[in-house]
Amino acid sequence: RPEKLQIHNTSPSVSLLSIYLCEFTYFFNSLSLSFISIAPNMASSLDSAALTLSNLSINGDFASSLPNLQKNLHLLSPQQVELAKILLELGQSHLFEHWAEPGVDDNEKKAFFDQVARLNSSYPGGLASYIKTARGLLADSKEGKNPFDGFTPSVPTGEVLTFGDDSFVSFEDRGVREARKAAFVLVAGGLGERLGYNGIKVALPAETTTGTCFLQSYIEYVLALQEASNRLAGESETEIPFVIMTSDDTHTRTVELLESNSYFGMKPSQVKLLKQEKVACLDDNEARLAVDPHNKYRIQTKPHGHGDVHALLYSSGLLKNWHNAGLRWVLFFQDTNGLLFKAIPASLGVSATREYHVNSLAVPRKAKEAIGGITRLTHTDGRSMVINVEYNQLDPLLRATGFPDGDVNNETGYSPFPGNINQLILELGSYIEELSKTQGAIKEFVNPKYKDATKTSFKSSTRLECMMQDYPKTLPPSARVGFTVMDTWVAYAPVKNNPEDAAKVPKGNPYHSATSGEMAIYRANSLVLRKAGVKVADPVEQVFNGQEVEVWPRITWKPKWGLTFSEIKSKINGNCSISQRSTLVIKGKNVYLKDLSLDGTLIVNADEDAEVKVEGSVHNKGWTLEPVDYKDTSVPEEIRIRGFRINKIEQEERN
Repeated sequence: RPEKLQIHNTSPSVSLLSIYLCEFTYFFNSLSLSFISIAPNMASSLDSAALTLSNLSINGDFASSLPNLQKNLHLLSPQQVELAKILLELGQSHLFEHWAEPGVDDNEKKAFFDQVARLNSSYPGGLASYIKTARGLLADSKEGKNPFDGFTPSVPTGEVLTFGDDSFVSFEDRGVREARKAAFVLVAGGLGERLGYNGIKVALPAETTTGTCFLQSYIEYVLALQEASNRLAGESETEIPFVIMTSDDTHTRTVELLESNSYFGMKPSQVKLLKQEKVACLDDNEARLAVDPHNKYRIQTKPHGHGDVHALLYSSGLLKNWHNAGLRWVLFFQDTNGLLFKAIPASLGVSATREYHVNSLAVPRKAKEAIGGITRLTHTDGRSMVINVEYNQLDPLLRATGFPDGDVNNETGYSPFPGNINQLILELGSYIEELSKTQGAIKEFVNPKYKDATKTSFKSSTRLECMMQDYPKTLPPSARVGFTVMDTWVAYAPVKNNPEDAAKVPKGNPYHSATSGEMAIYRANSLVLRKAGVKVADPVEQVFNGQEVEVWPRITWKPKWGLTFSEIKSKINGNCSISQRSTLVIKGKNVYLKDLSLDGTLIVNADEDAEVKVEGSVHNKGWTLEPVDYKDTSVPEEIRIRGFRINKIEQEERN
């Protein structure tokens, strides 16, 4: 059947021989013919195929696995045969050891190659590059090599801001002007399981006074920036692009959340979803791909890390589209920090003013605190880079390079190495230039859990990982890489711990739970109003889900009311005061507070063009916080993980 040979003539003779033999055998078997005399020839042909495979330096266990593959080759397309050849050449013949006879599990066999094709196409350089990199990193890990050998740490150059002062206000104004030339990228590949919440994390309410979820909050901030920036530029046409990186776990539910809420007011054309693929797991130091324990026709996979966002953006073509449209900045942020947009305008202003190619947002960091430190590393060969160094690596690195005390606080009471919070601002032109060299590939790491000190076998499979903030590792020394530090209270309150884990955190350290994340929003808003001249009462301490937190007045507003400090300050006049038990909700743009005395709950609703003056005394029974047990399954997950619910007793509404 020469026409069949031509179809498959895309691989070396070994594959052709295998395909021919299999189809020859299959053809005669199907006719129930018995040609006993050809059996010795067929056996010798199989031996010849095995010899050819051996000459290709394919892993020595091919003898047991190849027959299973040979029997099934007639099921495969030419492209799938090529993938099989790649796997064999990469020493992955064990993947075929347990394949059944033709006619059994045939659909699963084809699905296997569909998965292999995805794994091969979604990784820069394909599976060959992935396995080669893995073998190198696994060898380094086994030998205990230090990735920082030859590097000396020092404090990089950056901008330290104080909320509300003249410099801060100036940077905020510059940032708002630049916003119409920016694109925003939300890295949102995770579920809330670690938080005790089974939904996608961006659907979790950032606070329960209004029930606004994280995704709604982020979109409303971007829209507020868009409107303010266009207004300052004297036009109204520019739409800020908004990208969400999803995963298999979150993609469908993210689409449903957007569509069921009309994209929270954003035009659907502004929003792009890029789905991240997982990567293959590794079973041993030879980087043999792990078989899924629940399906012998699947390779086990796990997330590769949020560093994939760079490769996805590069392959999507969005970066060049943005550049052609005149955009200048790309802002990256993660999924459950309810404070981050309070820091973004000023940080973007710093990037524009200092002309940074990379600007990492940071917060003051106590020495040895469990948060990475932004560090300049200079190698003995002259190379240097400014990157995040994990806290458990920074202290020993300092001690090994002439700093006998390691990571210690300076006269400010904080470490000189600011704390990384995984929010990046990249200058688009230099970003495209760098990604044209790397295709978005980020320096990876591997973290195998060994069974014992010999480091010869793993407790469970591992995989390569990469982090978004490691982008600067490949930049040339000429790159302008800096940071912007802001107070933690205004910039950083992630939600990443469940109630049980948060309750174990030593007092004085951040809980990083849904409880502390919500309280941080009220604290930040209260402190902003204080700085704007409002007499906001001190908080009281309460315990929810075993966590002792400060409870400030529950103050929230829509981003379009108070995007910057100067805007908020301009909307407050006279002597305003808010008691600790109060709740204030502002839903409107042109709402002005004058001589307001609030002791209770006040909700202000205003149409887009309406101007509302809120003044005088407001006193009512208000809303209270009632403790709930996080183990009480009669309470919705998003409530019980906080340890409290809001009891809405009485309020005043002004419309």
